[in-house]
Amino acid sequence: MALNKVEICGVNTAKLPVLTEEEKELLFEKIKQGDKEARELYIKGNLRLVLSVIKRFGSSNENADDLFQIGCIGLIKAIDNFDTTLNVKFSTYAVPMIIGEIRRYLRDNNAIRVSRSLRDIAYKAIYAKENYVKNNLREPTILEIASEIGIDKEEIVYALDAIQSPVSLYEPVYTEGGDTLYVMDQVSDKKNREENWVENLALQEAMQRLNDREKHIVTLRFYEGKTQMEVAKEIGISQAQVSRLEKNALKSMRTYLRA
Repeated sequence: MALNKVEICGVNTAKLPVLTEEEKELLFEKIKQGDKEARELYIKGNLRLVLSVIKRFGSSNENADDLFQIGCIGLIKAIDNFDTTLNVKFSTYAVPMIIGEIRRYLRDNNAIRVSRSLRDIAYKAIYAKENYVKNNLREPTILEIASEIGIDKEEIVYALDAIQSPVSLYEPVYTEGGDTLYVMDQVSDKKNREENWVENLALQEAMQRLNDREKHIVTLRFYEGKTQMEVAKEIGISQAQVSRLEKNALKSMRTYLRA
């Protein structure tokens, strides 16, 4: 999927406008009053958000123009449903909506047909997981998801597996000088280090405001799933110090996200 081209769906991405916070607030006031022109300006001013999101799906075989159009649908839904009294940035609210819209499109267009009941279970699990990550800054276990939606963990695992696109272990990933690297060469029995399903832009921005030690601790704890004891051993400080630094880091991030 080519994501580095300048024009997508007839839109020159190099000339997309960037709205200031003040402009966003003024436009939203007009949108509330039914101003269609303000709505169009707000959509155009946030198209870069859609571009940022579709880059996460670069490994898919879908056309970039198609993903951009679907992402725009998610953006429009976010604009139409955004509540300015929530005290969160629009990007914090919009990114999961855009991601969700694209994922639904990819799943519904999967060549392998999956029963409606399985898809419903999978979507409930994914939605529960996204909400959990947003509220707790870590991924839930399957048991926690099962408890949240009231469905057996075995059914959840089966449903999530059913909606995944199959990939051959012998599919080539990279070739150089006649030597080919296949998917099976990258398979490991170590802990899953797959990207978080919801890694929104606002969270990344909040992370950048931490000092290097706090950022390292948050990464080890919530992206690599290590315990405080493991983190303490790795960076050479006590567990109590890790706990204190972790709390300070999360407090700083929450303060930024609520700003």
